[in-house]
Order: sequence, then structure tokens, then C-alpha cells
Amino acid sequence: MFYLATRRIGENVWARMVEAVLPNLQQVAPVWEDGRRAQAAGSCLDDTNTMLLELRHVSEMEGVTPAWWADRSMVPGQLAADTYEAGQRRPGDYEAQVSQRPIAIHGMEHLGTTDRGVSMFRKQIRRGIRAVRAGDDPQGLCRAPGAVTATYGNDTVVRVARAATPAREKELMRETSRRLAESYLREPLRSAQGAPQTR
Repeated sequence: MFYLATRRIGENVWARMVEAVLPNLQQVAPVWEDGRRAQAAGSCLDDTNTMLLELRHVSEMEGVTPAWWADRSMVPGQLAADTYEAGQRRPGDYEAQVSQRPIAIHGMEHLGTTDRGVSMFRKQIRRGIRAVRAGDDPQGLCRAPGAVTATYGNDTVVRVARAATPAREKELMRETSRRLAESYLREPLRSAQGAPQTR
């Protein structure tokens, strides 16, 4: 499962994809992307505790990965703030996760339209649990020797002329991001290595 966020940056459309590889892996695209130049796509312990491991890709090419990213200990927002007050003033993913009780009670929630990804993620997890109970592998698990598992976390920036009206611009951005996402689903390795698509 991945989520797709699209932004207009000048003459570019920037599609950012972050992937959840079930049951407990997330691939986050580089946090320093600004969308200003076109480019190709560049574990749970128990019910109430989580171990957070971060594997970070640092480019060997000079100037590609900023030093502030390569040298830091953990992605901002993933660990508790230094003080309670700091966490309240600038909450991150950590505060959102721990504020739901050790085990969230879904019946007490009031999910809105912006929580659709939460619902989708929970359904994926439930399907995986049911598959394991039935003696099957959860979706996405690959045991074939030598097989490559496609992944989708990336930032892609393409040059797209602005639409004539705000309504059409919104449609254009949605169409562009959907086209990019569909191309990754069809051919993830080729899309990641290819030149940025233009329109």
C-alpha cells in the first residue's frame, strides 16, 4: 500500500509516494526534495511495543544527499520530543501514535475523510493476519529465491504546464500523479531508472 501526495511547484508537478510494506515496514522518500527540478523516481515486538529501525540510503555521489540527513540519528518526528511541551507545540508521527492509548479502541474513534488511509492500512493488516491463520503467506511476502520484490517509495518531479483554471489544475495534478503511480505499478524498476516523463 502506498500513499500519493501531489504538489504544484512552479511549472513542475511533484508526486511523492511513501509505501507501507506490510506488516511493519515503511519506505519514506527523501525528505529534502523540493520539486524544483524534474527527476525520475529517485518491527513490531508485541501488542503494545514497537521497535523502530531506520535504514537510510545515502548516495555515494557528492552533493546528492544533504549532510544534515546523512549524519542524523533518526527521522524528525519519529521519536519523542525532548519535553512534553515541545511535543504539544510541534507534534510529529510519534505523538499521533502514542496518544491513541497502548492499544487503540477503534469504537471510540471518529474517523474523517482524511483518515481513509488509516482504514485501508488496517484492512490490509487484517487480511494478512487472516492469511497467516489459514496457513498462507500475507500479500507482499516473497519466498522465491532470487526474486526481486518491487517497491514504490519515491519522489518524481515532472514538468507540466499549468492548466487554464483552478478546477482544471486540480484535475491535471490528480491525472498526472495517477499516471505516474500507475506506471510504477506496471513497471517499478523501469520507472525508477527512466527519465522523467514530460507532458
